[in-house]
Amino acid sequence: MSSAPTEPGSRAVARFNMRAGARRACFAGVFALAASLILPQRATAQSALPTPLRTNEGENETARSAALGGAMRAWGYGTTSVFLNPANLAETRAYHIQGLVQLMPEAARQAYGAVVMDSVTNKLAGGVSVVGSFADPDGLDRTSLDVRFALAYPISDKFLIGAGGRYIRATQLGGGILGNSVISGGLADGEGRHPFLETATFDVGLTLRPTEGLALSAVGQNLTYPNNGILPTTLGGGLGYTIAGFTIEADALADFNSWGTPTARAMAGAEYLIAERFPIRLGYRFDQGAEQHAISGGLGYIAREFAVEASVRRALDERGPTTVVIGLSYFLESSGLIRSTSDLRQSQ
Repeated sequence: MSSAPTEPGSRAVARFNMRAGARRACFAGVFALAASLILPQRATAQSALPTPLRTNEGENETARSAALGGAMRAWGYGTTSVFLNPANLAETRAYHIQGLVQLMPEAARQAYGAVVMDSVTNKLAGGVSVVGSFADPDGLDRTSLDVRFALAYPISDKFLIGAGGRYIRATQLGGGILGNSVISGGLADGEGRHPFLETATFDVGLTLRPTEGLALSAVGQNLTYPNNGILPTTLGGGLGYTIAGFTIEADALADFNSWGTPTARAMAGAEYLIAERFPIRLGYRFDQGAEQHAISGGLGYIAREFAVEASVRRALDERGPTTVVIGLSYFLESSGLIRSTSDLRQSQ
């Protein structure tokens, strides 16, 4: 028996249902991926991941710096300068607000924060960041609060100097050799957790621009020498060049504490801005302490008043880690809501 022919309307409904099903499957897949990254993870390889890597060797990153392997001490302007080189706050006239998400699945580490920088309303540029992190909930159960502020001044168009302060408080409830205790770092008392690290320190940086497009920098971080792997003292610098939307840079630093003995990190990265809107970024990093090579990349969209950026870095090692950084920025100087001090003087 032959079946009755399908009506055109029925075929249209069937096609619509198939497309709707495909869309739902696509959205479900994207949601599942986002949930797997954002929700607390059960790290399957924590025992294989060295402790300094679980805390990202004391670093907080923007999507731009992570995509370039961390090589942004010479040309890391804007919010990136608060983390890598305070001198570069004075590199460009900007007033940026940025929200950050940093994820490291292998260590079940998540960090969330915000950065504000202003070099428009005063010649003395400034920046503030607040980042909270949570790591290894099934093990050390470590949390930290990292607060920074930075100031920079352009001695001239070719020479910038900057300094920053940093406060960090870290606690953990995981067991040490004595189990959960104050000595092992973190048993909660009536007023909250005992911090195993609570201190303040400072950074100093400078950037030299001998010719247009060329930048050299030198930076010292955590210079009070806390002698702690979560807050390592580092000395380093970078050499970068930019022209017509293309930027390339190489950085190197000495880390005195993360691995118990001085070790080196070498980083290099490149960025190209397509149509002044779409940055494409690639980077490489070698970490002597972890004996690891890592590659990174990132994409973004930069509009007149806002930007959305994301990056991924992956160590070429079965241990990992994988680091994902997402940033959402708002450019207040483009909104017309603020005016620089020079504009105010001219209007009086």
